[in-house]
Amino acid sequence: MLRFIRNFFLLLIVVLIAGLAYGLWPRKADLRGFDADAVARLETAMWRDYYAHDHKALAAKLYELNREQYHFSPADSARLAFYAGKAAQLFQPTQSRAEAQAALPLLVSFFTLMQERSGEAFDPANAARLELDWWQLRRENSTPPEYGKVVAQVSEEIFHAKNERITRAAIQRAVMMGYRDERRDGRMQPDDWALIEKNLIESYRDLKAGVGRVP
Repeated sequence: MLRFIRNFFLLLIVVLIAGLAYGLWPRKADLRGFDADAVARLETAMWRDYYAHDHKALAAKLYELNREQYHFSPADSARLAFYAGKAAQLFQPTQSRAEAQAALPLLVSFFTLMQERSGEAFDPANAARLELDWWQLRRENSTPPEYGKVVAQVSEEIFHAKNERITRAAIQRAVMMGYRDERRDGRMQPDDWALIEKNLIESYRDLKAGVGRVP
């Protein structure tokens, strides 16, 4: 009986160690091999969570995005979800560029981890500044094409690529942000969300083609 108990606990320890190793062991992520349609559907759902102030649901979808589409480890996916979700949460109530800087350290942490695990050769601090810049531009009466160009600059920084498909993807995504903004205050209907998802699918298909690997 004592031998059985000892063996049981040894097996339990081995399983626990294996589980921790699986979850915590760093692995190389892939930022270019995503499923465009799946990313677009997740982003549409995340927009709904963000504007509903449902930060827990937003974090869960951010985890799914990083784990399933970009193949970060479970631990890194959780960290990325925290950084991005918390940055969005801090930014949401701000009313000036000075106040919005509260989100910048978390965005720097987000892009730093992304860069380290993916192997893409970009500057995390610059990517974070560009990301926060387009967030703020949306509040300063910039048009979708104007802040869409900064959205494109984030991808150009990350992937060291600049082409028509990246620009088109970013502007189409920005136009959908503007479409949602025009229907704020409870005016968004299911058909509106369906239209946004359709356009985001087209946007992410363009983005994937624009940053895809050279055969």
